[in-house]
Amino acid sequence: MTLKIEAPGGRPRYLQLATTLVHEIRSGRYPVGGLLPTEFELCDQFGVSRFTVREAVKQLVQMGLVTRQPGVGSRVLAKTPVTQYTQTMSGITDLRQYAYETSLEIEGQELLEVDGELAGTLDASAGETWLHVWGLRYTEAHDAPICMTDAYIAPAFRAVAGIQGRMTRALYAVLEEQFDLQIKTVHQDIRAVVLDKAAARRLAAKPGSAGLRLERRYLDARDALVELAVSVHPADRFSYRESFRRDWQVPA
Repeated sequence: MTLKIEAPGGRPRYLQLATTLVHEIRSGRYPVGGLLPTEFELCDQFGVSRFTVREAVKQLVQMGLVTRQPGVGSRVLAKTPVTQYTQTMSGITDLRQYAYETSLEIEGQELLEVDGELAGTLDASAGETWLHVWGLRYTEAHDAPICMTDAYIAPAFRAVAGIQGRMTRALYAVLEEQFDLQIKTVHQDIRAVVLDKAAARRLAAKPGSAGLRLERRYLDARDALVELAVSVHPADRFSYRESFRRDWQVPA
């Protein structure tokens, strides 16, 4: 029987196949110590190319779930990833997938009158009242959080409902649904940081250790800021991968 793998929203097929294989390893369908089906068998089962299968298995290798043995095949090493969470990005759709694969535990929220540096960061006027939401993000593979997140939601959308408890939906997706808007652009800034005592305590990490700070600005069709999300990750629990496609022809 062939199970055809589709790629909703343009998400690469190899990532979807990798996710399926991770779930099947976790469920025990492919036990630790056993072998995955061969490349040709996976191609037949899922209706995909050998390239797709190879890239999917490469993801499993990078997660520490399987090892490739020449002449033998891909042997299962563990039921859960033993390396840090890797976020792969090729478009806005992958932000939804990231939210689905992880969970954001909302710790609190408040209406915040912004001023000073924060107002400048938000391109806001002093005195504007934004919704500030904060929490910790987890994966099934880690007991400790993979990041702490502070989100700032523009005044026009501060009445958003349902931002509480454990969330596996992207905040921007909730805003789109409730306010009939569409996020057109996401600007992302990534830089290395050192975890101070307060951040290290929240993240169950060592003070002074390396971290990764991701700032994402979600803009609507008018290029107005809808949400600013700032996440800080311990360096040993998170890595980031982005895919690029050639958009020009190479001369013959």
